[in-house]
Amino acid sequence: MSTIERHYAHGGLSRAITQGLATLGKTPRSVTVDDLGPVDEFHIGGRQATEELMKQLALAKDLHVLDVGSGLGGAARFVASRYGCRVTGVDLTAEFVETARTLSEWTGLGERLRFHHGSALATPFGDAEFDRAYMLHVGMNVSDKPALFAEVARVLKAGGVFAIYDVMKTGEGTLTFPVPWAATPEINAVAPPEVYRAALRASGFEIRAERDRRDFALEFFETLRARMARAGGPPPLGLHLVMGPDAATKIGNMIANIQAGSIAPVELIAQRAA
Repeated sequence: MSTIERHYAHGGLSRAITQGLATLGKTPRSVTVDDLGPVDEFHIGGRQATEELMKQLALAKDLHVLDVGSGLGGAARFVASRYGCRVTGVDLTAEFVETARTLSEWTGLGERLRFHHGSALATPFGDAEFDRAYMLHVGMNVSDKPALFAEVARVLKAGGVFAIYDVMKTGEGTLTFPVPWAATPEINAVAPPEVYRAALRASGFEIRAERDRRDFALEFFETLRARMARAGGPPPLGLHLVMGPDAATKIGNMIANIQAGSIAPVELIAQRAA
């Protein structure tokens, strides 16, 4: 198991989600994609951020979409249920892949989704296999951005659109750890947007749009804080189940790093040259 996989491995994730569902009066037979949103969308802004990113991909029924770093499969299930796409995910954490498969079966989407355990730098997919691709909060653990984007370009059809939503370095200052993607600096690969742009262009992509989401992130966390204060604690289903006992510290440090101007979530929309 790699250092990155050890960072994300939980050991009892499906069981923890099942217990959270029971608290909400739900079972694997009755759970919906929306029910799972608070726990399976492991990125800043959750489902709202996913919806806004996917609107920029021009998705349509039966397109084949690649989810790079698919995690628990939340975004993939949203895309399959909302747009009718087929989605294939790849993720480095075996437990995430197994959980993604389980949750997809629970929600009746198993036929439209498949998840592979492996590296996004060397996927098992064929050339030009996908119509679209996206990744949400993945590049912070991948230091070799050129190799990552070259692999996405290889498996994406000419003219295909690739959407990125990552935490990027947007200012000076040393980051405070732990954060959700890294307990220590050794597995932190946060890079500025210009590194992403250069790597994308070197792989044959054209940059179509870019958006800094710092204000959106801070508003999201303030809303989340207020909701938890009213409820007297975290909800039965939430990202604290994924991040473990130090979730509050990881999130607190991430917010502080964003407030300091050192990092921010950033969207990049790129298109593979025809």
